Amino acid sequence: MAKVLVLDVDGTLVDTNYHHALAWFRAFRGHGVTVPVWRLHRAIGMGGDQLVPEVAGPEVEDSCGDDVRAKWKELVDGMLPEVCALDGAHELLQAAHDAGYRVVLASSGKPDHVDHYLDLIDGRELAGDWTSSQDVEATKPEPDLLEVALEKVRGEQAVVIGDSVWDCVAAGRIGLPCVGLLTGGFSAAELTEHGAARTFADLHELRASLDDLPFGSTPR
Repeated sequence: MAKVLVLDVDGTLVDTNYHHALAWFRAFRGHGVTVPVWRLHRAIGMGGDQLVPEVAGPEVEDSCGDDVRAKWKELVDGMLPEVCALDGAHELLQAAHDAGYRVVLASSGKPDHVDHYLDLIDGRELAGDWTSSQDVEATKPEPDLLEVALEKVRGEQAVVIGDSVWDCVAAGRIGLPCVGLLTGGFSAAELTEHGAARTFADLHELRASLDDLPFGSTPR
């Protein structure tokens, strides 16, 4: 029975969550809107289509949402040289591949960002496929990205692995179990409250438990 690991990327395999929070803060400030960085962090894991109205309201989305997103993209582009793979990212992918799991990366990142991260984790030959924001109209917490990922890499059972509460919510909306990582700055309690079946401190701890993950039947 083919089993699929649906892996988030930002905050799960690469250490980007705080870069994103700061980039969003600066992008909003450039348009006269101040959103506290702590609040932005709580929304990281959403795609930009969801994040702007979530943290700043529909009025800001309507007046300058596209401009804020464009500025955020510009700012993150400048931060890419500072981004590092999280410790154990490549080793996790290699272990999953060697164990016979099918791996798909379900990212809502921009295509060029995802491309850069694939090189950081040396994951092109180990992941069966991957997504980006261009694959869907609505990003997490909507489950569309997960559904696209499962279309790209098929299997009878799957588990979603991510670092944010939005990964947990998206997985729950299509009836899949989610495993939470603390690598993105969300607590184990927060992840569990939003539906995580298990949590792990880091990728090494997760890799040691690959054979004991809670898989569920993939949506038909």
